[in-house]
Amino acid sequence: MISEFTILVIHGPNLNFLGKREPEIYGKSTLDDLNSMIQRKAAELSIAVRIFQSNSEGGIIDIIQQNCDASGIVINPGAYTHTSIAIRDAIASTGLPAVEVHLTNIHAREEFRKNSLIAPVCVGQISGFGFHSYLLGLEAIKHYLMQQIENRR
Repeated sequence: MISEFTILVIHGPNLNFLGKREPEIYGKSTLDDLNSMIQRKAAELSIAVRIFQSNSEGGIIDIIQQNCDASGIVINPGAYTHTSIAIRDAIASTGLPAVEVHLTNIHAREEFRKNSLIAPVCVGQISGFGFHSYLLGLEAIKHYLMQQIENRR
């Protein structure tokens, strides 16, 4: 597949436990299932994806910095959403457009989950649609990138 865009997809902490972790909240499907869905959607959208998962803040920062040549980022920072100035700064320092995604609606959960330190350095946030949040995130980042190209013409 020849793609105009390469999107970095980052799964944060505990997403490797999808299917095991709180299935009443996150469902019974696994991270491999999610990654397959992402790959299929990327092919449908004619975009390339690089998919990573890390449980560590430093690992996520390294992934972001090592992939500065990507066109954009779709990131589920997991619990780091609410705590990581370092991930926020890493995204901002790349200058890449990013879409923050969450499986659950973080605004309808515990009070501490309602604040995202990451959202202000993103072009948008999608939450509450389960695995589909990632697919919507891919559509959104491609749309954003296409709009940027149109605006330059």
